[in-house]
Amino acid sequence: MEAKEIIEEKQELALALPLPSTIAVAINGKKKSKYVVRWALEKFVPEGLHMFKMLHVRPKITSVPTPMGNSIPLSQVRDDVAAAYLEEMGWQTSEMLLPYKTMFLHKKVQVDVVVIESDDVAKAIAEEIAKSTIHKLVIGASSSGMFSRKVKGQSLSLRISECTPSFCTVYTVSKGQLSSVRPSDSDKNGSIKEDSSDASSTTSSSSHTSSPHAGSAASYSHFHSPSLPMQRFQALSTINRTLLHTRTGSIETNSSRHIGYAPSQVSSARSFLTDDQSWISDQASTSDAFTESSSGSQVNINFELEKLRVELRHVRGIYAMAQSENIDASRKLNDLSKRRLEEADKLKEIKLKEEEARELARKEKEKYEAAKREAEYARECAEKEALQRKEAEIKALHDVKEKEKLENALVGPVQSYQEFTWEEIVSATSSFSENLQIGKGAHGTVYRCNLHHTTAAVKVLHSKEGHRTKEFQQELDVLSKIRHPHLLLLLGACSDHGCLVYEYMENGSLEERLLQKYNTAPIPWFERYRIAWEVASTLVFLHNSKPKSIIHRDLKPANILLDHNLVSKIGDVGLSTMLNLDSSICNINTGPVGTLCYIDPEYQRTGLVSPKSDVYAFGMVVLQLLTAKPAIALAHLVETAIQDDQLMKILDPMAGQWPMKETKELALLGLSCLELRRRDRPDLKDEVLPALERLKDAADRSRDSAPKVQLAPPNHFVCPILKDVMHDPCVAADGYTYDRRAIEKWVEENDNSPMTNLALPNKNLIPNYTLLSAIMEWKSQSNQ
Repeated sequence: MEAKEIIEEKQELALALPLPSTIAVAINGKKKSKYVVRWALEKFVPEGLHMFKMLHVRPKITSVPTPMGNSIPLSQVRDDVAAAYLEEMGWQTSEMLLPYKTMFLHKKVQVDVVVIESDDVAKAIAEEIAKSTIHKLVIGASSSGMFSRKVKGQSLSLRISECTPSFCTVYTVSKGQLSSVRPSDSDKNGSIKEDSSDASSTTSSSSHTSSPHAGSAASYSHFHSPSLPMQRFQALSTINRTLLHTRTGSIETNSSRHIGYAPSQVSSARSFLTDDQSWISDQASTSDAFTESSSGSQVNINFELEKLRVELRHVRGIYAMAQSENIDASRKLNDLSKRRLEEADKLKEIKLKEEEARELARKEKEKYEAAKREAEYARECAEKEALQRKEAEIKALHDVKEKEKLENALVGPVQSYQEFTWEEIVSATSSFSENLQIGKGAHGTVYRCNLHHTTAAVKVLHSKEGHRTKEFQQELDVLSKIRHPHLLLLLGACSDHGCLVYEYMENGSLEERLLQKYNTAPIPWFERYRIAWEVASTLVFLHNSKPKSIIHRDLKPANILLDHNLVSKIGDVGLSTMLNLDSSICNINTGPVGTLCYIDPEYQRTGLVSPKSDVYAFGMVVLQLLTAKPAIALAHLVETAIQDDQLMKILDPMAGQWPMKETKELALLGLSCLELRRRDRPDLKDEVLPALERLKDAADRSRDSAPKVQLAPPNHFVCPILKDVMHDPCVAADGYTYDRRAIEKWVEENDNSPMTNLALPNKNLIPNYTLLSAIMEWKSQSNQ
């Protein structure tokens, strides 16, 4: 019975032998956490404990940060945003823990990473220790680490030690060295102590140190737990001592001798870390010594049997551990396979999304190209519209100015011309030098002059009281109040001596060019068509002017002047008559005035003048444009030639190759205007002008086919400073005309005149509307 009880006691002791436990290593992810991991590996891996658990506590995620620096509660953001942020934080934590996990893998030991979300680090670690029944915990105590900061007056490492369950031993590591140990309950009960009577079997002595924190009742000591082979050896020694105490004194003596071998057996037990067979051989030799000294064979058998059972249980424990590791490895393999499948699915999903993104990018690129084309088209349209708007604004500005001039004419006489002094007229004409004389008529002489650096033509009346004559006042009133592109422009006047200053017409009068008085170049036929239309349009303008119609009464080629571009302008309106619009005929009390051959026969007979009187004179001008012959008997000559089909023989050969059909139509139109009776003549606006427009278009097509020559602008249109055509002419205090932009910039930097270099009396500028109107008319003609 005693042998059976001994065997059962041995079995219970063998079952009580500790299996390999799990070592928990708590890190905070700081740089010095590697010292904690390194110490745990150096300490426990050689002792055969290959299961580690790495603990990391991070604060609970309750809000999502924003780019502005604040944060939004997690419950107030979208689910996908919250999930993405949580996944990002998990990834960052995994990346942070990866170097420490690699340290375990390099040692070829198994490690489980546990990430806990909690705001109380000590409590979270304690709960994990209790849940997983972990008997050893390694923490850090660095001054800059997670476990050294103060929490409610205590360091975090001390608080973790206090909160950790009593069955767990807590190792505190500082700078890679063991700083302190908080032993477990089993350590405090002396489970690792040997009998005090056997001093040689003592493995280590304990030293106690007081807590560095005031008011703390906990104490720490340097503690080293025995290894698994050592614990097995101690269990066998305990069994042997129990057996020996139940036997005779001789057995007790041998037992004492056996226990005296404890140091060598401790050394043999340590060799179990690498080779369990050496420990078995040592035990066999010890057992042999004990058997030789034993007096009973039954005891030896029981002892050997019990020893084998203990070894069997040890092997079973190792097998169970290996099986557990195999199960864990299988589980991890399954997890890895599952993760591989998940990653493959995610890769497929990523590739699918990538294809979708590429397709979306292609569509967006197509949309962008389409939008770019639309924007380019819109820009071109906007530019065209802006150009059209600008042209419309210029035209509207011109129309507004013309309207203002007409309205001012309705209100009363407005002086829109410049007043010159007699001394300026005398100086400009070099005291009326004959070399500057360009024309002479019944009422006055015309001189070419240069006023204010502008070439002009001044007409000086013969009568000493010329400034009081009716013709002078009539021409001054008419030309100062109305403007037309083909009406001679009045630049100024000297009212005291009856002088009128006109714009200078470089090509003289139409009569001089037709009759070749000064060996000038002939006028081409298509230009003659245009001149006829210009004269007719000017007459229509005069006849329809408001508030009174104007009748020229002295229309002839000598009063039609040509500029450098052969553009015609009607002058000498001193004999014109103003007729009320509600009346078509005006009775002239004086004798007929004008030039013979151009005077209306009914006007000569009755003294009644009407717009049809100018139509008669215009008919004679048309015939002279065709033939370049004097007006006497010209109508009979042309009529006879048409009847005899000999029109081409009397046409001016210097004009070029006349088109037969159009020229005959123009000749018939001129003859119809020369009818003796007023009522037989065509209406100038409704009949003559449309026909002339049609003929002019045909002439323009012929002219466009000929080489074009860009003609220079008149000299008085050019700014002396810019040397270009003026946009806004103004008269400065020195009497010269400049472009406003140029002269304003000049007077900002200088106080003298740019022409005379003399000091300016003032810096006032007077707009020259007359010259501006002439420049605008010239530009409109140049653009046609």
